[in-house]
Amino acid sequence: MNYTIREYTPADEASWLRCRVLAFLDTAFYDAVVPSKPAIEAPGLELVAVDATGSVVAIMDTGIDGDVATIDTVAVHPDHRRRGLGRDLLHRTRDWGGSIGATTLDAWTRDDADTLAWYRSMGFAESDHYLHVYAFYYTDPAEPGRAIAEPRPGLRPIMVFGHAPLADEEQLRAEFARVHVDRRFSMPI
Repeated sequence: MNYTIREYTPADEASWLRCRVLAFLDTAFYDAVVPSKPAIEAPGLELVAVDATGSVVAIMDTGIDGDVATIDTVAVHPDHRRRGLGRDLLHRTRDWGGSIGATTLDAWTRDDADTLAWYRSMGFAESDHYLHVYAFYYTDPAEPGRAIAEPRPGLRPIMVFGHAPLADEEQLRAEFARVHVDRRFSMPI
C-alpha cells in the first residue's frame, strides 16, 4: 500500500481523531479520547500519513519548548502497523527539530511493551519516571474516596486521575487497580 506523509490540515480532523482512538484502544491510553484535535502551537510540527483514500493512518504531533521538541501524539492505526510509518514520521520529525534548533527530541509514554520496544529500537533512551494513578468508581467504588484527602460536601468523585512519585509505586498498586509508570524517552537531535 502506498502512503503519503504530509502536514496535517484542518480537513483531516475527523480522520485524525478516528486514527488516534483506534490506535490507542489496545494500549494503556485506551481512555485518552478527545473530541477535537489538540492544538500544537507554532512552530510545532503536525504530520500525518494518509492512505490512497486520504484517510489518516498515522500521526505524529510535536511541540517545541526552547531546545526540546516533545512528541505530543504518535499513533498508527492498527490496520497499518509494522509498515514503517512511525519510523518515517519520526525521521521527518527529527529533521524538522534539527532545522529549528532543537537539540533533544523527547516523548512521555506509559508502560506498554510494544510502545517501549519501539522507542528503544528507534534510539531513544529512557530517563525520568513518575506514576499515573486512576481511581475509578466502576473499578472499585471506594477508589475515588481513597484518592481524595478532604471531600467537598455534595461532590462525589467518580474518577480521579493523579500523578505520583515512582517511590510510591508499591503502596499505590496495593490501593488502586490502575497504576501506570509514565516514562520519558529522549534522544539527541
